[in-house]
Parts: sequence; structure tokens; C-alpha cells
Amino acid sequence: MRIIGLDYGAKTVGVAVSDPLGITAQAVETIERKSENKLRRTLARLEELAGKYQAEKFVIGLPKHMNNDIGERAEKALEFGEMLRRRTGIEVVMWDERLTTVSAERILIESGVRRENRKQYVDQIAAVFILQGFLDSLSGGKEYE
Repeated sequence: MRIIGLDYGAKTVGVAVSDPLGITAQAVETIERKSENKLRRTLARLEELAGKYQAEKFVIGLPKHMNNDIGERAEKALEFGEMLRRRTGIEVVMWDERLTTVSAERILIESGVRRENRKQYVDQIAAVFILQGFLDSLSGGKEYE
């Protein structure tokens, strides 16, 4: 059972994948696009990755506000999730991603990654945190949205 985790942003999508047993998440890549609304190549790449890893599920970070409200970024993530589900036919789960990018940035700083190099990794690390949180919830018996 492989699951792909995604950190969906305005111009990038961080991608992570689970191991075959669904225990750990590993960073894969960051997909970049010129404009927020240019999604065809992004969706095509995710479809390719789903085939390569034989993924049975996508987990997309849902950037809720700290008060649990859903704002504009979260609405865009929900729309993207629906587009991805329609294109691939693979189940999409939305996962609360509050503070994952902040945590990813902190890990990179603590690891000594130079500021100019952090940008290329932060989305992948955030995707790992999103996916790992989801995987941990499965092993703990916690239900997901």
C-alpha cells in the first residue's frame, strides 16, 4: 500500500511517498509551475508518480487557519484535490497541515541548510510531515477526514 503526500502551494507542490508497508514517508520531489492556475502539467506529473509508485491514495495538506476556519488557500487545496481525484480516479484525503511548513523550515535551519537552498526542499519536507502525520494516525487507530 503506497500513499502519496502532497504539500500544495501557489507555485509548487511538494511530493512525498510512503514505503510499501505504509509506515514511513520519504521526500520525492518538488513540482514547480509558472502560475498558480497552470495545473495540467502538475496533474500529469502526479498521475505519472501514482503509476510509478502504484499509489492507492493521495493525502493533500489542508492549510486551515489556527482557529480551524478554512480560508482561500484551503479552498484552493480542496479544488486541487477534486481535480486530482477526477483525473486519476485515486482516492484523495485532505489532512490538516497547520504549521508543517514552519516545522519543515525549522528542520532545514537546524540541519544547517543554507537559506538560498532551503526553498528547494521546504515543500518536500512539508509533504513528508503531512504524509507521516496521516500514516501515524492509521497506526494509532485514529480516524481521518
